[in-house]
Formats: sequence, C-alpha cells, structure tokens
Amino acid sequence: MRAHQIMTPQVITVGADTTIVEAANMMLRHHVSGLPVVDAMGGLIGIISEGDFIRRAETATQHKRGRWLSFLTGADRVAAEFAHEHGRKVGEIMTPDPLTVTEGAPLDQVVQIMETKNVKRLPVMRGDRMVGILTRSDFLAAVANLAHAVPGPSADDDHIRSEVLAAIKQAPWRPCRLNVTVRDGIVGLSGVIKKESTRKAAIVAAENVVGVRKVQDHLSVAPAYPPPEEDFGGGDFVSLQEQPPTADDQPF
Repeated sequence: MRAHQIMTPQVITVGADTTIVEAANMMLRHHVSGLPVVDAMGGLIGIISEGDFIRRAETATQHKRGRWLSFLTGADRVAAEFAHEHGRKVGEIMTPDPLTVTEGAPLDQVVQIMETKNVKRLPVMRGDRMVGILTRSDFLAAVANLAHAVPGPSADDDHIRSEVLAAIKQAPWRPCRLNVTVRDGIVGLSGVIKKESTRKAAIVAAENVVGVRKVQDHLSVAPAYPPPEEDFGGGDFVSLQEQPPTADDQPF
C-alpha cells in the first residue's frame, strides 16, 4: 500500500500570520494535533503541532534558567527559545521546511521516516502541491508490516475510494479527519463525528456508491473536550510543586 491510499485528503491549514490563539482553536475545533502552514499561494512552508504549545509564557511553562545556565546554553538557543515561547503568530513558532512524503511512497518507507525522524505527521505531496497528510492515527506499525504480504487495493478499489470521498467530503455533516480505505469493495470509514446522525449519514453515503460491497464503521464520537494527547489518548496527572532555588539560580 502507498501513502495516497490511507492519507487524510482534506487538510486543515493555517497561514504564517495566523495568531497562536486562532491556531489553537482550529486544532481543538477540528480535533487535530497538528496543522501545516502554507503561504499565500498554498505552498507548504512549515508545520505547527501540540508540542509547540507545551512551553508557553501564557501557561508559565517557558524555560527558566539562571544566568549561569543561560550562559552555558548559549545566546542563540536562549533567543530562539524566547521567540518560540512568546511568539504571537504561527510563523514565529512553527517548524519550517517540514519533512514530507510523495503520494506514491510505500507505507513501510513512511513508517521508517516517522520512526527515525521522530515525527507524528507527514504532509503528502504531489510535486509542489500538498494533497493530504499522514499521521500516526492513519495506521499502526503492524499494518505497515502486513502490507508486504497482503495484496494492495486494485484500481477498482481506488476508484471506489475516490467516489466515497466525493460523496461525503462536501456534505455539511462530514466527519472531521475523514479517511476512507477500500479493499475488494469493502469500505472502511474512520474519522471523528459529533453526533450519531453523522455516522448513519456517512455509512448510507458510502453504501450508495457503485461497487461497494460492505461498509465497516470505524468512526468515533468526539469527547466534549479533546484531551492533551494525540488520538484522544489518556494523560497522566502530575503534582506541580514549587521547587526550591538551586545554586545556578542565585544572582552573581
């Protein structure tokens, strides 16, 4: 299997001048953990993710170092951290020139890039144009391992997938992060829905596409408030206690 066969084709993007607050609200509203950043012509110039919001001045989680540690860290790094922790626009905190894959990239190659480069999402490109995005939620490592032995989808399956996407993606009730897989006419629907009526509508839309033999429902209902971890995973509660100052924090 290849990247274009499991990628999420509808990509939510932001511009470099988008405010941090707007970007955060978009991620919460669309239930995504990262956003590609594009220029005025739609060209990919960066990416912003949940990790960029961990150390922020608003939450008092920015790096705090004494003068001695700051000296050892280096002025360039301290300056870059300050800009990232206090930046007001996406372009000031994004990761520029992100890693990408082509739409024809084999899935095992995609997995290798994600693992070796420690990235959670990869924009999918067709030449200079972004046509989708792949995240860890789009597949598990086990699926990529099985891809060597399992025959890939046929040309008919690719056509059915395109028709199902076309039938759903323009609807006002379409699921967030909609993804469609097809094998031997069996359609798998995944994504995030807000109401059960959306699930029924998506299944009916897929069933009405010529060539569909069966629809497998993998849609999930969005929680009221998305938790901090990607893919709606759980987080651990920690106790935050004021730490006593160290010798490095003492003024000269």
